[in-house]
Amino acid sequence: MKFSKELKVGFLAVVAIAMFVFGYNFLKGKNLFNSERFFYAVYDNVEGLDTSSAVTVNGLKIGKVQDITISPEDGNLLVKFSVENDFQFSKSSIAKVYGGGIIGGKSLAIIPDFDNPQMAESGDMLQSESEEGIMELVNEKLSPLQEKIENAIVSADSLLTSINSVLNDETKGNLKGTIENLNHSMVSFKNISGDIELLLSDNNEKLYRSIDNLDRTAENFAGISDSLAQIQVGKLVDDIEGAIAGFKSVADKINSNEGNLGKLLHDEQLYENIEGATRQLEQLLQDMKLNPKRYVHFSLFGKRNKEYVPPDDPNK
Repeated sequence: MKFSKELKVGFLAVVAIAMFVFGYNFLKGKNLFNSERFFYAVYDNVEGLDTSSAVTVNGLKIGKVQDITISPEDGNLLVKFSVENDFQFSKSSIAKVYGGGIIGGKSLAIIPDFDNPQMAESGDMLQSESEEGIMELVNEKLSPLQEKIENAIVSADSLLTSINSVLNDETKGNLKGTIENLNHSMVSFKNISGDIELLLSDNNEKLYRSIDNLDRTAENFAGISDSLAQIQVGKLVDDIEGAIAGFKSVADKINSNEGNLGKLLHDEQLYENIEGATRQLEQLLQDMKLNPKRYVHFSLFGKRNKEYVPPDDPNK
């Protein structure tokens, strides 16, 4: 049986169209030979979720996002996604948007609720949730850091402005002069160090002798310390206490009118007698000085002595 050329061309065209439709739907994530269930969830922000994004349960892919449409009434996003028939979950399960890397790529996860016995059927509306992705978390963590960096930059700018206002031409000149003086001081210090080193090198022998003398002095001092340590301190203290006791005994006798010294200090009559004798002796010496002829006679011819005539005022 022969087919006409027109029939062959038509058959090839139908096959090509069918393959095109199949390939197009396959690329969109639809499998025409597999009966899948479709579910819906409403979000105010899908945060990067796209068609053909994976639908997972505990990380296992069980379907794909089929379509995302915007509601003209409230602007919410209606997400339609497919789930393989062999996975069953309840109507109270949650469809959660999660994940997302640095370059995007959100996914939809089914969080099943096994406590509810009523299973979800194709066309049901599930509860929706959204999870912050990596970029949102990074932005959340980096926002305080960004504020701190901005504040630090502002503070640094203010500091530089203040430094520029302080470092005028006069201040710069003063700083330059200070640095030059510091350089001169360092040069002088270097010269002094050289002189000290030269002085030490020239007087090493004297320094060594001085150190030897100090060593001998220390040894002598140690010997003196040993000698002092050998002194019978107890006997010396006893002797000192004995001497103090003797002085105390003498002082007690003086205070108790015993002996001549005690009587002299406490007997007023004896004191007055001694005072009178002293005064008479002084008068006698004074009279001998004024009238020596009364007491000393010298004559070659043996002149007769005159009798002593007391003065009118004995106190003179």
